[in-house]
Amino acid sequence: MSQTHTNAHGSVFVTTHWTAVLRAAEPSSAEREALEELCAVYFRPIYAFVRRRGYDVPDAEDLVQEFFAKLLSKQYLRAVDPRKGRFRSFLLAALDHFLANESRKKRAIKRGGAVSFISFDVATAEEQILGEAALQLSPERTYERRWAIALLEAALGRLQQEYTDADHEQLFDSLKVFLTGENRGPAYREIAGTHGMTEAAVKMAVSRLRKRYGAIVREEVARTVSTESEIEEELQALFAALAY
Repeated sequence: MSQTHTNAHGSVFVTTHWTAVLRAAEPSSAEREALEELCAVYFRPIYAFVRRRGYDVPDAEDLVQEFFAKLLSKQYLRAVDPRKGRFRSFLLAALDHFLANESRKKRAIKRGGAVSFISFDVATAEEQILGEAALQLSPERTYERRWAIALLEAALGRLQQEYTDADHEQLFDSLKVFLTGENRGPAYREIAGTHGMTEAAVKMAVSRLRKRYGAIVREEVARTVSTESEIEEELQALFAALAY
């Protein structure tokens, strides 16, 4: 499900998300599943934006479902050019367009009978919004912050799956505290005792964990931009969004 480009240095640049978007716009697309998975990752930023625009919970839920329904039905995909802009910018522009043309009367008619095109946890999304209420961010900045968090969560999920596949899930559970910035995690000595390792081995494991996490975050960012040169800019945008 990925497309590759080889630059002048011979390195391969992967643009999986944009490829999914483009192929989903084709009549014979085999990439709908990839796009649905992508929508599931981005629903919280989209939902947070809609809520910050003043819509109540039921309306926001309906709007997000209908927005993704239109996206998945290709209404917003046919004119997309991945060479022009980042995926998150495309989504936000598409959402703005959707909200500007949305009719409250149409939503009222559809409510209760509409099909859910993606599954998401509204309660969790609401908890996150309440937790960020004190920040008093604009809808756009709320979207940027939720995008950054969603991307990091996706990277962490991939990393956890790698450790699970290697039968090292318990070790990951012990070490992940060193990625989240929590200060109450167990000391190296305690982890070493739990897993039958030396402290030096634990330190090395933490170093490898951080390095792999950083690589996965970079890969996730690469999947949402159109050129390799944009990766560093997007990483800077990600960390700036988390600083709000």
